[in-house]
Amino acid sequence: MSGRGDSDLTEILDVEDVEDQAQDARRARWTAAGTGALLAVAGLAAAVLRASGTAPTLVPTAYAFGAAVCALASFLGSRGRTRRALWLLVVGAMVMALGDQFD
Repeated sequence: MSGRGDSDLTEILDVEDVEDQAQDARRARWTAAGTGALLAVAGLAAAVLRASGTAPTLVPTAYAFGAAVCALASFLGSRGRTRRALWLLVVGAMVMALGDQFD
């Protein structure tokens, strides 16, 4: 063997650290997916309610578009793209809030 005599493989990774990181990633994926789904359902419900009322056409369209963005965020969050999902959740909620301002 030509390697150093004092090299040791136990210093490479600690198994508990890897398991903790995996659990944190799993929790982030579930949080992003659940929040996206909840905001998408709320946006669709608001779009249906606003469409049946006397609101301008822009209001239910904004709610529906925001709900679609949140649904996309939910999909990306379930696939592990939690940073992009977070930004899309923010954008989707802002679009729905903007639609509410036109009401």
